[in-house]
Parts: sequence; structure tokens; C-alpha cells
Amino acid sequence: MNTETLASASAEIEQKGFLDLEVDPTLDLFAEIERLKKEKNAIVLAHYYQDADIQDIADYIGDSLGLAQQAEKTEADMIVFAGVHFMAETAKILNPTKKVVIPDLKAGCSLSDSCPPPLFKRFKEQHPDHVVVSYINCSAGIKALSDVIVTSSNAKIIVDSFPQDQPIIFAPDKNLGAYINKVTGRNMVLWNGACMVHEIFSLERITKLKVQYPKAKLLAHPECEEPILRIADYVGSTTGILKYSQTDDAQEYIVATETGILHQMMKASPGKTFIPAPPDNGCACNDCPHMKRNTLEKIYLCMKYEQPAIEMEEELRLAARKPIERMLEISAKAGL
Repeated sequence: MNTETLASASAEIEQKGFLDLEVDPTLDLFAEIERLKKEKNAIVLAHYYQDADIQDIADYIGDSLGLAQQAEKTEADMIVFAGVHFMAETAKILNPTKKVVIPDLKAGCSLSDSCPPPLFKRFKEQHPDHVVVSYINCSAGIKALSDVIVTSSNAKIIVDSFPQDQPIIFAPDKNLGAYINKVTGRNMVLWNGACMVHEIFSLERITKLKVQYPKAKLLAHPECEEPILRIADYVGSTTGILKYSQTDDAQEYIVATETGILHQMMKASPGKTFIPAPPDNGCACNDCPHMKRNTLEKIYLCMKYEQPAIEMEEELRLAARKPIERMLEISAKAGL
């Protein structure tokens, strides 16, 4: 696609929006996406919480730490981020000269939205002697206000890297922060944010499920509330949960995190049974509505038209990059 055609297509997208663009229903989207990867030297990075079809066309599937590591080292000209907005932002922060596109700009994050930078800046000013450790599930603005970024995979290691007497603010997830306080013996000041997906699990319904499946182990993400973590057989990151299910001897698991991970768990251990933990609403599932905004059609369109693209001011990008680089350095030293 030449520059003039691409500019015309981008103008159409701005006027109509992706949702109004038609995709030929006879197109083999799997084949077309592979063709566009080669044509544009593009890579598709997908989070474990994406739909199965998107995971199957991705060049790399992972959690936030793995995706950041892949984004940092890729040699592709264009990064197609099948995840939510803050993840694509992180890729752009690490790759200012590359084009980073996201299938749906409205794929946000309830946890990221719970921590507006202006409010957090005032909160930080009230604790001038504290360092700021922020979970990667936050905006570029929060990253720029942080000293180091963490993921659920490396949060304990990074928090432990600070002296015991160093006061710390942990943002934005209060549940992950409380869990890290528990396993490290810290008393970090916690920002009052949470993930809508991980807070919706029902302790009562999970308890009933454990009675129904007495041999099943409960695997939980540390973004879950404390009562769920208290009864879990294993607490860990999305990647940690996947690896545990592969190496553990049990044959049945109740999984308390977003249901997208079950696709990889079933592929890796086809003989085992994986049961999504029930939420406290009428739905039998527990999907992230933001993650599920992405579709194969939207991935095809964003690759074809190279829109919507992530852009940010250079001053913000540089400020947000420093704590991410610190995270990647500590993680590399720890062998993560």
C-alpha cells in the first residue's frame, strides 16, 4: 500500500471508525494476517487473555513481563499489540522509532483507569520520602511518576531489592500490593485501585466448586482479593499459573484469573481438566471486556491500514522509560 493510499485509508478510519469498516467475510483472516506480517515486517504480540484465535496467530503470547521483554528486543518495523492500551503504550515507550498499533483504542483497563496521574501526583507528594513502585498495569503518566515498574512475575524480587527501612508506595493495585506486603513482610503504602475482573470472583461459589471437585487445586492471580488468595493452592502470575499447571501432578484445577489463559493451559496439558473460577454475578464466565474487544477482523484492519497507532510526547516517553528499564535490568539479573 503506497503512502497516498495509506493516508486516504487513515482518513477514512478517522471519519468512520474501525467498527464501520467492512471486512470481506470470505477472507481467510489467518492467511491474510500472515501475509501482512511478511509484507510489513510486523510482529503480533498477544496477552494470554486474548481470544483463542488471536493467541493462535500471535508471534508471541505472554504476560506483561514477557510482552515488555519481547517489545524491547524485537527487530520488527511494526508491533501489533493484541492486548489493552497500557501494554501498547509500554511497547511504544521502548520502541520510539517503530510503529505500534492496537486493534481497538477503546481496549482500556479498569485498573489503569483507577489511578489518574494528577491525583496520584498529589498522593505521592504526601509521602516525599517514599519510592514509588508501580504495577505495569498503569498509564504512561503513572509510569513517569514511578521509580520502578513491576509485574506480578517480578514484584516480590523488585520490592525485596530495596532496603527494609525504605518506605515504599505501591500503585495502583491494592490486592497485589497487599499480597506483596504479606510475602515480603513490608508495610508499603497502597493506592486504592483494583482490577474489575479479579475482584469479581465469588468465595462462596469457589468453595462450593472445591466441594464438587475435591481433588482440584485452586490457582489464583495475586490481583484477586485476599479471601480467594487465602484458600488458593498456588498464587502467581499468569505465566506462573500456566507453568504450575504443566509441572504439578494434579489433574484438575480451578483457575481464578481471566479465562483466556485456559486456552494455553489446555493446549499444554490436554489430559487435565481446567475449570474457570465463578464470579459473583449471573455470568458463568469471567472475561475481561477490554481484552475481548480485540478480534481477528480488527487485527487485520489495523495491520492493513497501520492504524490506530500509539503516539506520545517524547518528554513523557523518556520519563516513563526509566522505571521500565530498571524493571527489565533487575529481572534480567534475577534470571526472569
